[in-house]
Amino acid sequence: MSPGVEVRACTAIEEFARCVELQKAIWGFSDVDLVPLRMFVVASKIGGQVFGAFEGAEMIGFAMAVPGWRHGRPYLHSHMAAVLPARQNRGVGRQLKLQQREDALARGIELIEWTFDPLELKNARFNLERLGVIARRYVANQYGRTSSPLHGGLPTDRLVAEWWLRSPRVEAIVRGQPLPHNTSAEAVRVPVEIAELKKSDPKAAEKIQSQVRQQFEAWLGHNYAVTGITVDALHGAYLLEPFVDELAHKPAGAQ
Repeated sequence: MSPGVEVRACTAIEEFARCVELQKAIWGFSDVDLVPLRMFVVASKIGGQVFGAFEGAEMIGFAMAVPGWRHGRPYLHSHMAAVLPARQNRGVGRQLKLQQREDALARGIELIEWTFDPLELKNARFNLERLGVIARRYVANQYGRTSSPLHGGLPTDRLVAEWWLRSPRVEAIVRGQPLPHNTSAEAVRVPVEIAELKKSDPKAAEKIQSQVRQQFEAWLGHNYAVTGITVDALHGAYLLEPFVDELAHKPAGAQ
């Protein structure tokens, strides 16, 4: 828990409007790429989630999810979750995600999905190591090229995070007991310098992105799952191992 921060459901129009403002402040989106206020209203009324992180009266972050249905079971797709840059690295993002988990489980929902950029190593480590997601799908240019400076004009390639809320893996990590990495896992490496290349040499960054895409598509196409990541001074190494049902604690064949 982040001291002095309360996470609660958003219900007022003013709170939904603040979620729109935060998108501009965090991603730098132009209006055409913003999720509009009315979508937050809809998500809150149809079984989705809109949670705000409040420091006093100020909302400093939010998470928004919409309901989905696949293979005969409900799940939530967490479309956006973010914290103001000045308030990051204090546990607020994790607090928002754990509130999503608590709410989902209270409603009998055991899966939350979202997408994340495999070139953003810090966020990937948060998802894989601090929350316990796995990833079995890679989507090329999921949202098209956007106006956000954070995306560097690159295609919005994404890994799909699967957060199986009752899996032994997730329950252990949420308790603060991270699982050891599989030392025999395969690896897809992303150079740490990609963050700077997005700004200084977009063509070089896109070439690396293409190479990373090919590797992920090959491994995931052979029923591997991303289960962890290590990061050193030069590379982030995504760890992949054959998918087994215990990773998701679900019936065989379901996705």
